[in-house]
Amino acid sequence: MTRSLQAVAYRRPSVLESAAGGRRLALETSEGLTPVGAEAHPRFFAGFLTAPQVAAAGLLAVADVAATRYYQRQLPASLDPVVTGNGDRLRFESFSGCGGVYARLDVLGGGLDGGAVGHGTTNVDVNNPLREALSRLGGDDPLHLSVGPEELSVTTLDGPVVEKKVPLPDRWLRGFAEAQVVAAGFDLRAELPAAEAVRFLRALPRGSGRGGSGGPLWVVPAGRGLRPTTRAVSGAVCLPGPERLVALQRVLRHATALRVYGPAVAPGGSVAATASAWEAVLPGMRLTLTLSPDASRGFSGEGGVLEALATDEAAADAELLSVLLAWEPRVDVADLAADSGLTMERVRAALVRLGTSGRVGYDTAEAAYFHRELPYDARRVERHNPRLRSARALVAAGAVALDGATGTVTAEDGHIHRVRDEAGALTCSCQWWAAYRGGRGPCKHALAVRMARRGTVAELSGTGIDGGAR
Repeated sequence: MTRSLQAVAYRRPSVLESAAGGRRLALETSEGLTPVGAEAHPRFFAGFLTAPQVAAAGLLAVADVAATRYYQRQLPASLDPVVTGNGDRLRFESFSGCGGVYARLDVLGGGLDGGAVGHGTTNVDVNNPLREALSRLGGDDPLHLSVGPEELSVTTLDGPVVEKKVPLPDRWLRGFAEAQVVAAGFDLRAELPAAEAVRFLRALPRGSGRGGSGGPLWVVPAGRGLRPTTRAVSGAVCLPGPERLVALQRVLRHATALRVYGPAVAPGGSVAATASAWEAVLPGMRLTLTLSPDASRGFSGEGGVLEALATDEAAADAELLSVLLAWEPRVDVADLAADSGLTMERVRAALVRLGTSGRVGYDTAEAAYFHRELPYDARRVERHNPRLRSARALVAAGAVALDGATGTVTAEDGHIHRVRDEAGALTCSCQWWAAYRGGRGPCKHALAVRMARRGTVAELSGTGIDGGAR
């Protein structure tokens, strides 16, 4: 597994401290991108939180996910959350060390008071002493929030005094991207009032997350609540690994509702586990957890971005759209199509591609992408994706032969795989497709056929055929 060290530096540790007229939560930022380019320590907000205890609980929940591995728990996991200023709100995002849980706290306009919200994205320091202080926060005293250094700090501190270097695996980056793509296929499936939400979440099993029959656990709307089922009936939502919703316990007493999102399940449809999103509605805020299809299966292997990555057209379109984004809290596809001259379909494909480089996220509550720039070298997602790399190598090696709706691919080991186009979807005779039937994106052979048809034989320097990638 390819990984690198991610270095972040802060002027000082983030703190919760006493201040004139109340308390002050000072969240320190690292280097990030803003409308004027890269800034060492951007400042996104200075004002008050309208619901201090709620915001503290939500921020702790996001930090919990960043510091947790829900699978192979013995391995370390600690990446600072990402903060984005979208002009009218602040978004705090994190991704679990195991790559299977994505968390986001949206502090909306109603949760902020007395200050303008800036634009840009960077890491934010959430250290252990701050976590302890936030967990003890009580009372209704005003809480001043600053995201970024105070002006005095900028002029009196000589340089970074807090430095961190943490491992950043490629699969973690791919998972962060895949989580956005998967969520874009969700719809609202249920909304529970506060009392029902508390009852449901507290009654969840804390085991492996599978039903009594050994299959995935599903829930289905029943009256004002949800009831568990072992079958993927119409209207059901998969709950893969209920124990991974534990971060919602942080905000449960403040929640006014619980919204559940997932893909459509047709009657008699597949019983294979799917991802889902769980949103706690809070005063002036939203906390959303998106779960991969299984606790042992992170988002990085889902393959939802591969089709978009495989086309040169989407690459060019993404570059065009990138100059039109302006840290909007809601990216309007129709507006982008009008401004760029592209079709709606090409805009959506380009947004998927921008998601792979961390340049857009997806908000299930508003069913829309939003602009942000992850403070990582997320371009590695494309360079090091094993299926994509292998497919390009197959095309470059002349291993693909096209014959109408059928393609033949001669694999590295000499085996011949037949790829067929069935109503626009490619199927393959390989073991990968037999195992997942397209549920985790296209195999490398189908990708190679797609590339050959479009004439995209882009070379990746320093990469070769990855015999283990399916």
